Amino acid sequence: MTIRQDELDLNPPGKPKPTPPTMQTTRELLDAFDKAVAGAREALQGTTDEFLLTTWRLLVGGRVVSEQPRYVVIRDATLNHLAHHRGQLTVYLRLNDVAVPSVYGPTADEPGF
Repeated sequence: MTIRQDELDLNPPGKPKPTPPTMQTTRELLDAFDKAVAGAREALQGTTDEFLLTTWRLLVGGRVVSEQPRYVVIRDATLNHLAHHRGQLTVYLRLNDVAVPSVYGPTADEPGF
């Protein structure tokens, strides 16, 4: 979206709020994921460094709440945000006495750590 659109309004004036599609089955979720990954790869392969320096905006109700170069949005909103949620998941797993899987390498839950 950051490459293919110049902005996203989370509450566009006079229009319905954007809503994510509803998935009913694991298969639907996996198919949507595969489609999104393929679309992201295609978008990244079709762009240039110069285009990634152009501005992308996040709006709410028509008001700009964030305006940054596209590469910053991709890094912060995608990569850093995913790492944040991965951290939340590991805390959730530990609180529920579930061994944390190897995400970035061995964890303290693995034998011989």
